[in-house]
Amino acid sequence: MIDPLAEQKLLDKLPAQFYNTDLLHRAMCHRSYLNENEDMNEDNERLEFLGDAVLGLLVAEWLYKRYPDKPEGFLTKARALLVRTENLAKYARGIEIGPALLLSKGEEMTGARERDSVLCDAFEALVAAMYLDQGMDTVRKLVEPFLDKEEATIMDRFDLEPKSRLQEWAQANGHKSPVYELLAESGPDHNRVFSIQAIVDGRRMGIGKGKTKQAAEKNAAENSLKMLGIH
Repeated sequence: MIDPLAEQKLLDKLPAQFYNTDLLHRAMCHRSYLNENEDMNEDNERLEFLGDAVLGLLVAEWLYKRYPDKPEGFLTKARALLVRTENLAKYARGIEIGPALLLSKGEEMTGARERDSVLCDAFEALVAAMYLDQGMDTVRKLVEPFLDKEEATIMDRFDLEPKSRLQEWAQANGHKSPVYELLAESGPDHNRVFSIQAIVDGRRMGIGKGKTKQAAEKNAAENSLKMLGIH
């Protein structure tokens, strides 16, 4: 069974206590544990399946409300970013799921308690267990604080979106990755303005300006996409 101290530490970080602790134990049960122990009769994979769907709905709802003016494409990409394995593993570490996992001796020896994929699966299973035990409102209290913390990451990622889209276009059309050439910089040190041009396979494309090189490159990529008729 779960180490009592590890279980209590996990419970202390949850928004509510479980009515049915069997659900919690099942959520923490890796399939390898069943091969060596008889105190559990089901691993967490079915809960993981349900938790994936519950989590997807909650993240979609959060994004829909948080970004009322953003198009569907943004929401879809942001959701994919938020539920990536490494992010869910980060959420799992934040509530100390690792020490509470039920693992085989072999998995224990190979460091499964800190493996992103194992932690991600367990977090999804925990979401499902809380949903079945407490309902959606309680799960929302578990998930939304993590989403709030990741909001800056989302915006940083999408600040670079035009460059990513230009690179995707280049690769899809058999070109090398775009390069960005500094054309000029002007203004005093405290208020520099950079002028940069995007170049794809020697073809000079959009020119962008910005107060940082990164901002100018983003603007150059945006203008290149406009030249290509990609919006």
